[in-house]
Amino acid sequence: MSGKVTLVGAGPGDPGLLTVKGLRALEQADVVVYDRLVSAAVLERIPASARRIDVGKEASHHSVPQERINQILLEEALAGRNVVRLKGGDPFVFGRGGEELQALARTGVEFEEIPGVTSAIAAAAYGGIPVTHRDYASSLHIVTGHAREGGTLDIDFEALVRTKGTLVFLMGVTALPVIVKGLLDAGMDGGTPAAMVERGTMPGQRRCDATLGTLRERAAEMEIRSPALIIVGDVCGLARELCWFEKLPLHGKRVLVTRPGDRAGTLSDKLRGLGADVTEFPCIRTEAVRPCPAMENALDRIGDYQWLGVTSAAGVEAFWTCLRGMGKDARALGGVKLAAIGSATGKALEAHGLTADLIPEVYDAAHMGEALAKAAEGKVLLLRAEEGSPALTDALAGAGVAYDDIAVYRTIYDNPRSEELRREIEAGKFDFVTFTSASTVRGFVSAVGADAYLSRFVGLCIGKQTASEAKKYGIRVEIAERATIDALVELAKNAAGYDEKI
Repeated sequence: MSGKVTLVGAGPGDPGLLTVKGLRALEQADVVVYDRLVSAAVLERIPASARRIDVGKEASHHSVPQERINQILLEEALAGRNVVRLKGGDPFVFGRGGEELQALARTGVEFEEIPGVTSAIAAAAYGGIPVTHRDYASSLHIVTGHAREGGTLDIDFEALVRTKGTLVFLMGVTALPVIVKGLLDAGMDGGTPAAMVERGTMPGQRRCDATLGTLRERAAEMEIRSPALIIVGDVCGLARELCWFEKLPLHGKRVLVTRPGDRAGTLSDKLRGLGADVTEFPCIRTEAVRPCPAMENALDRIGDYQWLGVTSAAGVEAFWTCLRGMGKDARALGGVKLAAIGSATGKALEAHGLTADLIPEVYDAAHMGEALAKAAEGKVLLLRAEEGSPALTDALAGAGVAYDDIAVYRTIYDNPRSEELRREIEAGKFDFVTFTSASTVRGFVSAVGADAYLSRFVGLCIGKQTASEAKKYGIRVEIAERATIDALVELAKNAAGYDEKI
């Protein structure tokens, strides 16, 4: 049975500009065929179960010819697979999307096109340039600056100049001299405002401000490279007033997020929202201990305990899965009180209709132990990681509180991209690395090696225990005021030297 091909516009780079419908298509894909201009942040949205096929093309070099790309789509669809063809920007705006769908239509393969946000508008907007404005331009003209291989640009420059509208040239970096000369020869004033936006909507975005007459020289001085778009028109004069993206607190900063893959999203999204270039590197993952007779036995006699304490969302899920597997629900807990190490763990409990009776003011094992030691009058059940911090049990033991400490999940240190990351660390590519637990520090060091140049970045740590672990390896650290994701994000802003008064 034939499959289906969904042509998805990935947008200009910012993953937030990927449409909801496009994201849904990605999540259902068996195979994803993608281009060079699809950003790494968007590629991270591809499910692990989907097979990836890179057919990326660069200027003057097609790693995979267009005819072969068409054939790949046909082969995968005819094999019964759900295929997503992921293209940067909008597939129908100089993206050859129409050509690819024609090849499918001729063979009767089912297909769908999901438009994307085109860089012609989005990159200009992120550069502070509205492509239309009542006072400056009432029309917009999008032109390709890329000619067919072996051909020349076929542009009616005189007609473009007569429009008196905003001109946007895509894929025009190489052809910049030809474009500037063509407009000048067609009678456009050399003093007309002009700009180039490099890597538009991405954290490394740069804007080149000039006039038509000085654009070539200014772009050469700044060493503007592809991908970049050229904008010509009076609206370019508004860029300095309306520019917002490059003023974001973390614009231009590269941040590595080491949280487990299933929990990295919230932190990454918040950092990206502040302009950071985020790379997700989940160097640890959690694995529930199954079977776990010790936990089953404890839950069977839950009445023996006054308190049940959990120290992570992973612990909550392991405990809840075990409880449900035993044919029980929240009613089985009776009058047992619940303690959570922090607000995130508290929210994990709330997802199952449970409310934490105790959350320490400082979200770490030592303070949770101190709080439980003061509150507990009976026995405590701790359900946590195999390598749980001894600070928690030391506090209970010191206060004479009886407890059972049961390992319900284990932390696994692995990531197939370790060598790649080590090279980037040693090259000083990251400004900050976030650590949300001591185990993320250990997982990170295990991945890149303790002999890597770990002093070339600042470790942003969620608490003192995490920072203490990072210092063991010579990592320079900054510590969040509270052990929350929002506090960690605020720490990143402060570490970047951002002053909200500016």
